[in-house]
Amino acid sequence: MRRALAPVAAALPAACALALLGACAIDLDPERARVCRRVLPTLVEPGGSLRVLRAGPGESPRSVRVDYTEERPGRPPRTRRAECRFSEMSRTDLSGVVSDGVPVGGASLYLLKRYYLDTPDAVVAEPGAG
Repeated sequence: MRRALAPVAAALPAACALALLGACAIDLDPERARVCRRVLPTLVEPGGSLRVLRAGPGESPRSVRVDYTEERPGRPPRTRRAECRFSEMSRTDLSGVVSDGVPVGGASLYLLKRYYLDTPDAVVAEPGAG
């Protein structure tokens, strides 16, 4: 009987670790996710539309990753990703954006934060949570 339960007992710590990792992935700050969704329309070419597929923690600390589909007339849909990074200053202080592995430049990030994210236009253009 002990030999039959040995593989189960050996796998138990790994299963618990995976469950804890899964719980961490679910813990997504809704305000950070909202800010990141508001960034997305600025990453899509004019005339294009987008649909959020999923959002979760990013690769960097204090970051959110959003996977989305971009659709443009006459072209097949394209799956893209954006990672929004946040500073230690405040929960929602955007410190960087990486779009499909390419960082958004400093001037563009400044203009995005200063003149777009908190405007009514950004609220209206924000895509759904997916």
